[in-house]
This record gives sequence, C-alpha cells and structure tokens, in this order.
Amino acid sequence: MPEHAPGPLSGVRVIDLTTVVSGPVCTALLADQGASVIKIEPPDGDIIRRTAGDGEFTAMFVACNRGKRSLALDLKQPAACDVVRRIALASDVFVQNFRPGAMDRLGLGAEALRALNPRLVYLSISGVGEAGPYAGQRVYDPVIQSLSGLADVQTDAESGRPRMVRTIIADKTTGAFAAQAICAALFARERSGEGQHIRLSMLDTMVAFLWPEAMADQAIPGRAKPSGPPRPDLIFRTADGFITAGSVSNAEWRGLCTALDKPEWIDDPRFRTPAARSANAVERLSLVGAVLATGKTREWLARLAANDVPCAPVLRRDDVLTDPQVVYNGLIETIDQPGLGPIRQSRPAARFDGTPAAIRGPAPSIGQHTQAVLTELGLAPADIAALVASGAAAIGKRQP
Repeated sequence: MPEHAPGPLSGVRVIDLTTVVSGPVCTALLADQGASVIKIEPPDGDIIRRTAGDGEFTAMFVACNRGKRSLALDLKQPAACDVVRRIALASDVFVQNFRPGAMDRLGLGAEALRALNPRLVYLSISGVGEAGPYAGQRVYDPVIQSLSGLADVQTDAESGRPRMVRTIIADKTTGAFAAQAICAALFARERSGEGQHIRLSMLDTMVAFLWPEAMADQAIPGRAKPSGPPRPDLIFRTADGFITAGSVSNAEWRGLCTALDKPEWIDDPRFRTPAARSANAVERLSLVGAVLATGKTREWLARLAANDVPCAPVLRRDDVLTDPQVVYNGLIETIDQPGLGPIRQSRPAARFDGTPAAIRGPAPSIGQHTQAVLTELGLAPADIAALVASGAAAIGKRQP
C-alpha cells in the first residue's frame, strides 16, 4: 500500500464485518480518511465480488473496499469468532450489517463485544430496523426506495407510475450517514471515555434524507396534502441536447426571464413570488421548456450564465470524465488494481488541508492479509493453518 500523509482518522482501527454496499461504503469512507480497516469476509468472499464475471474483483467491489485489508474467516467456526473478539479488544470501531440477531447468535453482538472493550463504537446497519413487522425480511435498495416514498417522488407525470432512482441510493446514503455517526461517536468517546452502540436502518436514513423538501407537505399536522401529480423536473430539451436551469430567488427569476427574452413573465401574477412560482410550477416549467427548445445548448448556457441563472449541460456519464470542472477538480484518479489493471476511481470528496484524505491502496483479494493479521494477533502458526484450512473446507462444501 502506498505511503500517504496521515488522514484525520489515522490511528483508528475499524473492523468491517459488512457485505454488499451500505456497510462497505461506510468503511471505505473511513479508510480514505486514514482509518485502518480490516474487512472480515467469508472464505469465498463478499458477494459483490461476484456481481459481474468470474474474477475476484468488480468495479463496484473496488470502489467500496479500496484501501482495506482482507481477513477471510468462516464464522461458523468458533475459533474464527474467537479471532474476531481478539481483534475487537484492540479496535475502535466495529461495523456490521447482518440481519437482526445474527451477530448475537455468533456471540459478536454489541453487548458482548462492548463488555470486552467498553471503548468500542459498535454500529449496526439494518434494512428497516431491528424489530417491527418487516424486520425479519430480506431487504435491498429497491425495497427501501419503495417504503420511504422515494419511488413516489420519482412518479412519471404522464403514466402516474412510481419509478426507482436508477442508482443504489439508499445503500450509499446509509453508508454516508453511518460514517458521520461513527465520527460523532468517536468524538463523544473522547469526552466520556466510553463507546456506544449505534443503530442505523436504511429506511430511517432515507425518510430523514427526503424530509426537508420531498416530505414538506406532510411536515405540518393539519396541512398535509394528498400526493398529487408530480411536477416536471428541471431537465429541458434544447434544439441539440438537454440542459438544466432553474431559479429560486426573485433575482434568479428575473435573470431567467431576461435570458429567455420574456420580460413580461417577471411581474406576471402567476410567477411574481417564490410561492406563486411554486404553486404554478407545472405551467411555469412548461413555458420555460417551450422557449428553451427553440435554441441550441451552448447558446442558452451562455445567456443563462451571463444573467447569473443556475444552469448546466446534462452530461452523459462518459462525458463526466472530461468535463472541464471535473478535470480541474482532479476528481478522477487512476489506481493499479491487481486483477484488473489500471482502474478509475473518484477521489475522496472532502479535502482536508491538514490531514488529507486519499485513496490509500487497491481493494484486497480474498483473505490477502489473513496471515499478517493473525500473526499480529499473536496466533501460533498451527492455529493460523487450522483457520485457513477450515475456510477452504467451507468453500469446498458450498461447491456444487
């Protein structure tokens, strides 16, 4: 792993007993910020290693697990669970996203591990919570998009059909919320000396995420409005492509009307105030779209920017890589990922001027660091060999 300046979480040891996306995204953020993350995965690896192709690595796995060390353990073996407990004794953070109750059955629940290490910050990620009518069900991102109201927000205006956001937004947002919660708990520990158990569900995360504006009509008791037809979004077709443009303040609305050569809209009673523009959003956006369709993208963007109107081209994903602002920000880096070769990654979004975050290495192969981690724990070579052999046997039993 390449040498980097210490990050803001340098010296923090994290046990990552998570799979798929929500937990790995959380611990990848911590690793980028300097934490030492030990990823504990089954001997045949995290399931997202196998979402495409037959190799050990997928682009999604790399993005969610870069900069970590991998320890392969079969947790059905009591000796493997003993190893996890030994690591927990010398760790700061434990993150798990198994189904509710699974960690307790293994003797690795929050109460058991915090009895061994009271300073441990233990974070449990669940789909909908640890109890309740849906708690025992298997949950993936589309379930949360459906339960949280997000799919309703995306409802197609013409058909009335709810739609999914076409990215695993609930998993990734939960990962970001989880990383923030861990850092808050570590800060609290600096004052109290005690760790704590953090519970975070994907459902809770997404309802909180939507609340400021998407649930505004439901926020004030007695003023709730039934869900009506969605307003058009802020993507407009031009003569040669698509752009986004919008206005919130009166000054921005005046700028938009000026850019579109529609000064009569400035004092139109339907659009004179932010409240009026919101109430008449469907009509307003339809009128704006009709004008934008008559000109070319480059010309409209120049006129809108000259009048201080928030605007941008709607980029295809291939075009994001070469967009001048993305290039200027140095947002895309290339790392050498064994098994894949050179691979693009987005650098850590937050930039610290004193303790920089950084991509601290490639994603590990399955169990790449098993020998090293177990040796650091002081296990005897014979015990290490037995653990490795039990993992290999477990893989053999699962083969058809």
